[in-house]
Amino acid sequence: MMKKEDLRKRIGDLSYEVTQNNATEAPYSGEYNDFYEKGIYVDVVGGEVLFSSQDKFNSGCGWPAFSKPISTDMLKEYKDYSYGMNRIEVRSKDSNSHLDHVFPDGPEEKGGLRYCINSASLKFIPYDNMDEEGYGEYKKIFDNE
Repeated sequence: MMKKEDLRKRIGDLSYEVTQNNATEAPYSGEYNDFYEKGIYVDVVGGEVLFSSQDKFNSGCGWPAFSKPISTDMLKEYKDYSYGMNRIEVRSKDSNSHLDHVFPDGPEEKGGLRYCINSASLKFIPYDNMDEEGYGEYKKIFDNE
């Protein structure tokens, strides 16, 4: 298990606060909010595969939005009643990183969900780098493009 100080140094202050202390980055401030390159998004802490660029859409909410994860097996969901709201928190399964929330107001034609995710909890792996970064097996999800 990595020490807190070492993890903070490796991923940065904002990513640490978001993933470890349930913080939320300011809307429209995240690196991946208006980012639409081909590839996958992994957990910044543990590298777990989370989302594909194929499922990313502009929801206008100020954070990256995805219609679905690559595999629901990589996520955990919890009821979240903080701030007087009724929401579903999304965390990565293995690293237990706070990602943000999922809402039932996504595109109907893509299943109706909107995974609203902090950029600071993600690391983008470009399609062309997936082999060298150890994610080559996930290139097949882009075969139908």
